Amino acid sequence: MSAEEFKRHLDKKEILNLVDVRTPREVEDFNLGGIHIPMDELLLRIDQIEHLQNQELILICGTGLLSGIAVKILTKKGFKHVHNLEGGIEAFLSL
Repeated sequence: MSAEEFKRHLDKKEILNLVDVRTPREVEDFNLGGIHIPMDELLLRIDQIEHLQNQELILICGTGLLSGIAVKILTKKGFKHVHNLEGGIEAFLSL
């Protein structure tokens, strides 16, 4: 999902299922809300998002790199509608 599309969803105040895979420190600096599961804990804490397995999820990180990897992991674990915020928080903040 592009940063522009993501912003349009936020501007419309749509409810989004966000999963933030950044470190706790990064989330403290700028938090878009959602569920925070650091990338290095994703597989250990996957049970916290299993109830969202058939819903749209948007994974976010700083640059889109880690969340892109997280999308692949969750897809292999059976999640159906998982999207990466392309360019991450950096792309979103540059709009």
